[in-house]
Amino acid sequence: MDPTVHHKRGSCRVCGGSNLHVFLSLGPMPLANSFLHNPEEFGDEQSFPLDVYFCSDCSLVQLLDVIDPETLFRDYIYVTGTSDTIQSHNREYADRVVDFLQLANSDLVVEIASNDGSLLKCFQKHQVRTLGVEPARNIASLAVQAGVATVSQFFNLGTAHEVQNQYGQAKVVIGNNVLAHVDDPVDFLTGCCQLITADGMVIIEVPYLEQLLINLEYDTIYHEHLSYFSVTALKRLFEEAGLRIVRIDRVAVHGGSIRVYAGKPPAHPHHGNDISDFLTREEEMGISSLSIYEGFARQVADNRQKILALITQISAQGNKVVGYGASAKGNTLLNYCTIGVESLGYIVDKNPWKIGTYTPGMHIPVKTVDTLLSEQPGYVFLLAWNFASEIMHQQAEYARRGGQFIIPLPEPGVIKL
Repeated sequence: MDPTVHHKRGSCRVCGGSNLHVFLSLGPMPLANSFLHNPEEFGDEQSFPLDVYFCSDCSLVQLLDVIDPETLFRDYIYVTGTSDTIQSHNREYADRVVDFLQLANSDLVVEIASNDGSLLKCFQKHQVRTLGVEPARNIASLAVQAGVATVSQFFNLGTAHEVQNQYGQAKVVIGNNVLAHVDDPVDFLTGCCQLITADGMVIIEVPYLEQLLINLEYDTIYHEHLSYFSVTALKRLFEEAGLRIVRIDRVAVHGGSIRVYAGKPPAHPHHGNDISDFLTREEEMGISSLSIYEGFARQVADNRQKILALITQISAQGNKVVGYGASAKGNTLLNYCTIGVESLGYIVDKNPWKIGTYTPGMHIPVKTVDTLLSEQPGYVFLLAWNFASEIMHQQAEYARRGGQFIIPLPEPGVIKL
């Protein structure tokens, strides 16, 4: 194993404590977005431990095995603009932020991990200034081609100073589904705090740990996602970075997320009222107790057995099963459940960069979505279950011809339209 690619932390990435308890081991896993281009690459594929820990000092759920971000993110194949659900989410997001902060034409909106610029394009329609910060050079170039100015760098406190020196301070700094990717989230948020104006706001969207536990979303655990946030842990993190949480919105994307708005003193000397309800609910759930995570781990093992039994039963009846969504989350599920080509003939996906590749670990071929209608398999296993409504709507003709959908989480089952 290349030591420059992988290292293991010895302390919590938020509080620095050492009271860390492993509660879930998903086994050695390949990198979830490292799709392979031909069978000759199968033998050289690397795997890394995927163990999940709970910090009893600050309640952060996290991975301690860290993969070099240069390996994970410099050449990336997840593109936000391919999903209708995300496009709708982005339009609503921009409208709400512009309205909430009453943004003017002179205000600067900076998005960190801006991907192909899809969200910033929605802000541009409001005539505000925009800047993306995106480390994946291939995707940053797509954003630039689409008219979204983008700096291709990883974001940290040093980057914040560089951006501020060149572009000035921002009224809004946005980070969607990126805070969980960062090994030093305190430095990351400190950089966000540095970059905003005195009355500006940092807006961070993260998958919510409460929903992960309730809906058994263990497939969202992979090496890119180093942290799994409760509001209890976020409160400590934002305070460490000099920020106060002003508002929290629940949003439906990615299995259930929260959008956290934060500002800096003196404009916001205290946390807002929203935080109290979340903290109370989390306390009642037992979010700061190891026992809830140990129970989660038992449910995960049970879910694996149920998924395998369902697929075995359907296949034994002579039905062909294929997958929909060559997603990172799908690769966690496939590798943990050891579902290979003998059970799932192929996977279809809309992302052109994934067509013709093979999934990490299980080496299932990825084909175009129109393969569903040309071959009409009996069942489609929804690996991208978080977009289930969108997928089933788009595949109405497949369903009309008798095709059926399998949902894996939280309880495996067959859905008929």
